[in-house]
Amino acid sequence: MSQLLLARDITLGFHESGGVTQLLSGFNFSADAGSRVAIIGASGVGKSSLLRVLSGLERPLAGDIFYQGKRLTGPHPQLGMVFQTPGLLPWLNLRQNVAFGLKFRHQPRLGRQQRQQRISQAIEAVGLSLHQHKYPAQLSGGMAQRAALARCLARSPAVLLLDEPFSALDPISRQEMQQLVGTIARDQQLSVLLVTHDIDEALLMTDRVLLLQGGEGGSLKEWQPQIPFPREQALDELSAARLDILKAMRGQRS
Repeated sequence: MSQLLLARDITLGFHESGGVTQLLSGFNFSADAGSRVAIIGASGVGKSSLLRVLSGLERPLAGDIFYQGKRLTGPHPQLGMVFQTPGLLPWLNLRQNVAFGLKFRHQPRLGRQQRQQRISQAIEAVGLSLHQHKYPAQLSGGMAQRAALARCLARSPAVLLLDEPFSALDPISRQEMQQLVGTIARDQQLSVLLVTHDIDEALLMTDRVLLLQGGEGGSLKEWQPQIPFPREQALDELSAARLDILKAMRGQRS
């Protein structure tokens, strides 16, 4: 695998009266093509902020992001972001919402046939072909999040950046979405970068789990469980990894 995404000496924080409050300092990170990485950690440690910086949506206070060896200065069409809320436009039907993603800045111009093909393929990939003319108010929470994923997939990204996109779903819908993303990532050979509070979700969906802490360096520990996918049946191995991560998180808070 080749290195796809690189963060070098990243400092994150926010401005407030009297100065700057830092979340992370001197953070370094890399992800190879085809990898699936989860970032977990306590609330307020900077996970979502880091993901937005890695996507090019925000700039760090210091440091640089590189995609395929080139410095990232803004959003990139091959970096697709899916947020906690679907963000569907209520006056557009599902198909139109998926098409809307192709109007984002920095997207390559497509011919009408290619555009329609991408939209149809993305909707089919998330299993919503029978619902593409429904409006957001007619969709369940799981269907709305599938539509948001389709909007991202229509842009034909190489990397999916997921900011806790399943946190508001019921357990069954959440499990279905986890399996769906895993299938799509495998079939389309996508890299995945997932921010989540759920240790089980991180272990089920990714091959590398990074526990994030604030302050200098920004990372505490990393796990790469040698468990083949799908992992739902490997309960003993997953439980052992989960306990190890929980212990590290408790030590982080002590």
